Amino acid sequence: MKLIIAYIQPERLNAVKQSLYSKEIYKMSVTNALGCGQQKGYHESYRGVDIEVNLLKKVRVEVAVNDEFVEPTVAAIVEGARTGSIGDGKIFVMALEDCVRIRTGEKGKEAIG
Repeated sequence: MKLIIAYIQPERLNAVKQSLYSKEIYKMSVTNALGCGQQKGYHESYRGVDIEVNLLKKVRVEVAVNDEFVEPTVAAIVEGARTGSIGDGKIFVMALEDCVRIRTGEKGKEAIG
């Protein structure tokens, strides 16, 4: 079992969701996030004062999958999120020790579904 965490551009969320759905991956968690990387932010003028904005809006997508779904999930996220520009995001794949479905008490692979 793996936990896949992806940070993507907010405007690419629908494309990532559609790409995941096309590979029959329907379960995900999505949250808003702030971050910076190679982009290093941008400068903005507000009421005549120069402001440096170095934390940019991102979306964090988390998907817990069984081992056979890791590669299709990563490929779907890349397909939906890639624009070819700096700031497309990052994907992290981490080992997931256990999973418990609260409703039924199932554990492990069966709980992820």
